[in-house]
Amino acid sequence: MRSSDFMADEISTKKPHCLFSQSLVLLIFLLALASSCQGLLQADSSSAAVKQNVTRVSAVFAFGDSTLDSGNNNYLVTPYKSDFLPYGKDFFGHKPTGRFTNGRLLTDFAASYVGLKEEVPAYLDPSLSLDDLITGVCFASAGSGFDPLTAEINQVIPMGEQIDYFRDYLSRIELQVGPDRMDKIMNNAVFIISAGTNDFAANYIPLPIRKKMFSIADYQNFVLQNLQEFLQGIHKLGARKMAVVGLPPVGCLPVIITLFGFGDRKCIEAFNSMSIIYNNKLKDILRKASTVLQGAQLIYVDVFTPLYDFILSPNKYGFEETMVGCCGTGMVEAGLACNANSLVCIDASKYVFWDSIHPTEKTYLTLFNYFKPLIDNFLESSN
Repeated sequence: MRSSDFMADEISTKKPHCLFSQSLVLLIFLLALASSCQGLLQADSSSAAVKQNVTRVSAVFAFGDSTLDSGNNNYLVTPYKSDFLPYGKDFFGHKPTGRFTNGRLLTDFAASYVGLKEEVPAYLDPSLSLDDLITGVCFASAGSGFDPLTAEINQVIPMGEQIDYFRDYLSRIELQVGPDRMDKIMNNAVFIISAGTNDFAANYIPLPIRKKMFSIADYQNFVLQNLQEFLQGIHKLGARKMAVVGLPPVGCLPVIITLFGFGDRKCIEAFNSMSIIYNNKLKDILRKASTVLQGAQLIYVDVFTPLYDFILSPNKYGFEETMVGCCGTGMVEAGLACNANSLVCIDASKYVFWDSIHPTEKTYLTLFNYFKPLIDNFLESSN
């Protein structure tokens, strides 16, 4: 079967449920998918101090979707929100922040590891101090994607508008610290980009608009073309050290299993194949972009491999539950459907997923530890 046909065949051959109702449910519950353990596990503080001296990272900036959004959607009129319990129950102060997990995200652990701060705040938070701003902020918006239609459907911040906010940030900070210090901040800043999953899981797969325009292969190319333009956009504004996150194993997300597994709770490999093909194309694009974008250092962050291994071999990492999330039934709940009235598992650290879509803080920390050698090599080679 051609890669351009497998998705249509996978869906069209399944008759027990109405595709239209599936699409509506999937759109509602796939809140800010991706393709993101305070009190449980801590990043090594001594290593953070060492890395601060070795790498001299000045700031961490985040762009993308719910895997990185630390609260920007709190300030939008959108159903894609998580600024309520039980989200954030294991965060500092046990408070919800707008992160789509029970605690911290990958970017929070990264900022802590290099000695900057314990969390990367949302840029739209009006309470941020100058110190908060100059050490890096998050421009990501849950529900966004590289396809502008994805953000439009979900009423969130498109990737292009995230660049506009970054441009506003640069002007705002330069007025306060001066151009020389601004240059130093940018020269030593790290940019993390994680988006694309919503384009497939909350747009192409459940909705008819893009399927009428593109085959799955052509849509992948369309999304990746927009990704290239995004990288060019932030590069023009001074971004040099850029880490781009690939797609996760979409077919292993609990909500995908619920809606398309038809009672069989195991990963749906047709969707995972989509992620693999996309990621291979992404790696090629990043290799080429490294030679075109002057002074840029680009790395591909492979979340598929470790996350897939967490799911297939959970005992190796201290996990017990991989097919459902911790919140509610764990099969469909996310965003507004995971709320203060929802039953929550006793120990989220035993779960790969917090809700039916998003990883737990333990999963993010385990991913971060997996990426430490990559991070070290990336930062040390850039000095």
